[in-house]
Formats: sequence, structure tokens, C-alpha cells
Amino acid sequence: MNAPSISDRGPRRFGWPQRVFSQVLLMQLAIITGVTVLVTGLFLAPLSAQLDDEAMRRALAIAQSTAAQPGIAEDLRTTEASASGPVQSAAERIRRATGAEYVVVMDRRGVRWSHPETDRIGEVVSTDPGDALRGREVMEIDSGTLGRSARGKVPLRGPGDEVVGAVSVGIEYDSVRARLLGAIPGLLAYAGGALAVGALAAYLISRRLQRQTHDLAFSDISALLTEREAMLHSIREGVVALDGTGRIRLLNDEAQRLLGLGPEAAGRPLAEVLDEGRTADVLAGRVVGDDLLAVQGGRVLLANRMETDDGGAVVTLRDRTELEHLGRELDSTTGLIDALRAQDHEHANRLHTLLGLLELEMHEDAMEFVTEVVGVHRATAEQVTEKVQDPLLAALLVGKATVAAERGVSLRLAPGTLLPDRVVDPRGLVTVVGNLVDNATDAAAGSGDARIEVGLRAEGRTVVLRVRDSGPGIAPEQYASIFTEGWSTKDLPAHGKRGLGLALVRRLAERQGGSVTVAGADGGGAVFTVVLPEALAGPETADPATAPHPATTGDSR
Repeated sequence: MNAPSISDRGPRRFGWPQRVFSQVLLMQLAIITGVTVLVTGLFLAPLSAQLDDEAMRRALAIAQSTAAQPGIAEDLRTTEASASGPVQSAAERIRRATGAEYVVVMDRRGVRWSHPETDRIGEVVSTDPGDALRGREVMEIDSGTLGRSARGKVPLRGPGDEVVGAVSVGIEYDSVRARLLGAIPGLLAYAGGALAVGALAAYLISRRLQRQTHDLAFSDISALLTEREAMLHSIREGVVALDGTGRIRLLNDEAQRLLGLGPEAAGRPLAEVLDEGRTADVLAGRVVGDDLLAVQGGRVLLANRMETDDGGAVVTLRDRTELEHLGRELDSTTGLIDALRAQDHEHANRLHTLLGLLELEMHEDAMEFVTEVVGVHRATAEQVTEKVQDPLLAALLVGKATVAAERGVSLRLAPGTLLPDRVVDPRGLVTVVGNLVDNATDAAAGSGDARIEVGLRAEGRTVVLRVRDSGPGIAPEQYASIFTEGWSTKDLPAHGKRGLGLALVRRLAERQGGSVTVAGADGGGAVFTVVLPEALAGPETADPATAPHPATTGDSR
């Protein structure tokens, strides 16, 4: 199915794009941009706190180093607070060496002994030094006479570990902020690079999606899916789609009907929903070819399988049951026409003989001739109906005997044949007997002393059928394959397909819990044995006229 062209989509509208490619690209770009901004923000937030902590720890370390300087505590106790005093000199030296904003040494009263602005020496500090004077170290961000700074305060101890004052060191907060602002351009460069790579990847992915979706809009895809569902479930041809692992992806209504499956089969492996056999082999690709025949649940199916690019396959199924039925009826009709043509010649010869006897006024000979001809046919019919009491089956055998006789084959009932008129499924049994007798007639025709022997007997409610022919027989290695759909030794008939009769016989037997086997016959030929449990009703039940009507007769070999 071709994708609709751009011109078929109506006038161009501005705003949100309609094509899958464009929508996916915009959504991916929005997601990538949002993630990049979020990650950048999440990185900057802890970076600011980390820089603050780093500045406070640096200030605390400078304060600890200052307090540990030898002589500062002693100078604090023995000298006066002045701009030229030893405490101021030592503090300024440390401030310049470390790059701190200020290094303030104070006594226990909070009076400054050092300060970058010398006129503030001798004044009380602007922030509370209580914690440091009580012997605790302090880190904080606070504002003082020099503005906002990251601070570290430590106690200054004299002899005997006595707190004689405190040291307060400040790192200019603007320098911390400058470091943070200085990191932002690099961070934004990395974020921009990541955004560019993500945008390129999104574009490539979207282009791939554009090719796979044939540049369709979401509305087009939705419409195509709706049309596909409507088409698949309305056509009178079964469609089964399989993935690369043999799992059923799609099963339309007709395929469910033909295969006897339900909607729950979709999504399950083929081997779980179909029994082993030719149908499963055809669907799975183990049997290849065009117009492959398969039998499923009494239905004759014509299957074609096509591989897909992803390793799966699509199988189409057509119901040929009625067509096969018509084809077999055509074959049977052709055979009957040939038989009637031969009987017409024979009947004409008999009439000419009778006319001659009458013209010669040999009336007694004419009466004996008519009696003999009629008696042969009547004896054959009476013999069959006496031993086979089901009318449908008896009529079939009488007709088959006539057709076989025209082909030079003698059909007779085996000794011990006796079938009461209590068949549960007479039409099914007619299908089985008709297929086997047709095959036996084809096999025996043309052989010396061509004959067919049909045996039917009841064992309780079980029917045992044996059909023996005098043909060439079947090789032992072919005993298993002759019941496979499509197997045949004959030329193609008018309807073009063979190899279904014996497959239908096996399916009918197995559906009733029975079996069909083949073996070699003494003196040559083949013997087919069919066992059908529960094929007879009890004496007090079952009117055969109400029996179900399953598959049709046909030939197979």
C-alpha cells in the first residue's frame, strides 16, 4: 500500500506539525533541552554551596594557622592595641600571604588588635565573637564592616590552654561568587555540546523513523491501521502473520474459522495452537511451494506462504473443501458416464440378442436369457443388502461394484461381512469406504485377476473395515507417508489436485477416536484397515437418518 502524497493531505497549516517525523523530532528536542537545563541547574545548585563551604573552610584554616603562630597570644597580653603593634604586623603579613579579606585578632572583650583598616583597631568587633571566646570554632557566611564574607573564627589560647582572645578570618564573598560565575560559561559550553550531540542524534533517529513510516502523519497511520483491520477481517481468505520466532502476530476471522482457533491464539507460538501435521508444517515453512494443500478439521485448505523482511511470514489460506468436493464429483461423474456408456453398448447388444431370439420365435430361450441377465444383477444387490443393512452404504457398494466391473475389476464382500443398520454417521462411513474402494479400483485395474474384497463387521459398537486389492501394493517405507496431504501416485485429475482422499480418511477416523493402517496382502496388493470405535448406536437408539453430514468422498493414491 502506497503512502498518501503530500498533496493529498489538504492545505498546509502552521502550528503543530502533522508528520510523524516532525512531531517526534520536536518532542525529542524538547526532552533533550529540558533534561540539559535540568541537569545544568542541578549541577549549579550544589556547586554554589560547595564553593561557600570551601571558602569557609579556607577561612577557618587560615584562622587556625594564625592562632597557632607563636607569640601572638603573648603579644596580645603584653602590648597595646595599635596600628604599629606586633599583633597588627603579624596579622597583616598573614592576610597578604593568604589573600584573605581580613585577619582580625581580638581580646576577650572583643576589641580588635588588628584590622585592614587601621582606624578600626581598638574598636569592638561588629559581629558576636561569643562562640569563639568560649572555645568553639565557627564557620559562617555573614556581613560585617567590610561587607559579606565567608568567615572562620577560632579561640586564641595562651599558657595553660587559657582562652585569651580569638582570631577571625574573612574571605571576600564576591570572590566566591566570581568563581561560581566563572564556572558557568564552561558548564554552559559542555551543556551546549551535549545538547548539540543530542539534537543530532534525535535528527538521525527521526530521519530513520521518517523512512520507516514513509513520511506519514499520525492520522494517516491511524487510518491505515483501521483500513487494514477492516480489510483483514472482511475478506473471505484466511490470513495468518508469524514473527521470526514462529509466534502468531495476526489471525483474521476467516483464518480462525478455517483452522478452528480462537482470538486467544494470537501472541502464542504456532506449535502450541496447532497439532503436528502437514498444516503446521506448511504454516511454519517446513514445506515449501505454491498452492500447498492441507487438511485441517475436515477442511481442505490451499495455503501460500511469503517471507517478510523481519524474518517472519504471512500465510494465506483458502477453503477448497467445496471445490474439492465438486472436483471429486466430476471425477465420479466421469467414471459413471464411462460406465454408462459401456453399459449402453452392452444393453444394446442384449436387446439385439433378445430381438433375434424373438424373430426366430425362440420364445423360451428369450425368456431364459432375460431371466439370467436380471437375476445376476438382482443376486448381486440382494447379496450386498443382506450383509450390509445400512441403505446408504449398501447402495454405494452396489454402484461401486458396477463401476468396477466395467473396468474389469471384481468387487465382492469378504466372508463374515455383516453390518447392522445402526451406523451413527453413515455419510462419514460412506466417505471412508468410497475413498478406499476408489483407490483399490484404480490400483487393481489392469492387473491379472483384478479383484477387490471389502469386509465390514461389527465388534460391539466398533466397526472394522478392511479393503483389499490385487494391485501392485505399497512399499513398506511409504506406509506412513500415504496418509499425508498431497501424496499420490496418480496423474492429476481435471480439478488439478490429488493426495486428499486418504488424508480425509485418516482425519475422519481420528475424529471418531479410531485409526487407519495399511499393510501388504498375501499374494500381492494392499490391505487398508479402518477401526471406528462407537460407530454403531445401541439397538434402542439412533436413527441413521439423523446422523451428521461430514466430508465428501474422493480419491487419493
